[in-house]
Amino acid sequence: MIREKKEQEFDVIDLTGPDGNAFVLLGKAKSYARRLGLDGSEIQAEMMKGDYEHLLEVFDKYFGAFVILER
Repeated sequence: MIREKKEQEFDVIDLTGPDGNAFVLLGKAKSYARRLGLDGSEIQAEMMKGDYEHLLEVFDKYFGAFVILER
């Protein structure tokens, strides 16, 4: 079957793969922040104030409206 490519509503990040690495997520946060006109350095600093779960919570707080994190 062949079908037309659909525009995805959300970006999806697979946390079980290489994109789930904390350093990759910090980089993605900076990139998303730049696109949204936010202070990426401030968001990264907040992400690094705790453990990995805290990092995910902060990422979701800022970017959860258009990024899905999958475990």
